[in-house]
Amino acid sequence: MKKILFATTNQGKLKEIKSILADFNCEIVSLKDEGIDVQVEENGRTFRENARIKAEAFAKESGLITLADDSGLAVDYMGGAPGVYSARFLGEETSYDVKNSYIIDKLKTAKEEERTARFVCAICCVMPDGTVLETEGKIEGLIAHEPAGENGFGYDPIFYVPEFKKTTAELSPDEKNKISHRGRALSAMKEKLIHMGCL
Repeated sequence: MKKILFATTNQGKLKEIKSILADFNCEIVSLKDEGIDVQVEENGRTFRENARIKAEAFAKESGLITLADDSGLAVDYMGGAPGVYSARFLGEETSYDVKNSYIIDKLKTAKEEERTARFVCAICCVMPDGTVLETEGKIEGLIAHEPAGENGFGYDPIFYVPEFKKTTAELSPDEKNKISHRGRALSAMKEKLIHMGCL
């Protein structure tokens, strides 16, 4: 069975990825699974640049087909923040409960139409021969007035999807994977890999 490295240490993200790619005839492994402990500086200005930086670095390190993503939340009322700094927003060690409360507080005077936001996910795949594939997915929504839901991770409890009248943390994993930014980006990547005969 072909092995594909998904360059992440985030267990919530890895669980999502394995679920979305469950019908792949391959083994999805993480950095931890492969014993890779290399720090990569994510100094790109866009999600796409950061995904490529990680994919290229870990493909070189592992010699495997390597997928990496960079994703985050962009809040229009905050000028697109936290954006590419989503994981590092208010400090890498700061809990998402604190980050989510901060964003809700920032928008306490925002009108409903000013609460627009989106999750963005860029995925880069680097082959052992150096071939690079890139995809991107987005989901539009609103910042909720208070956190809700126990599923998901990160900013999911404050990202409200009007179509479902729920936050992404209130959606079931299957529901979320069908509409999420990561699900859309991964589905597009899956099609590219199948087209190339990699899967």
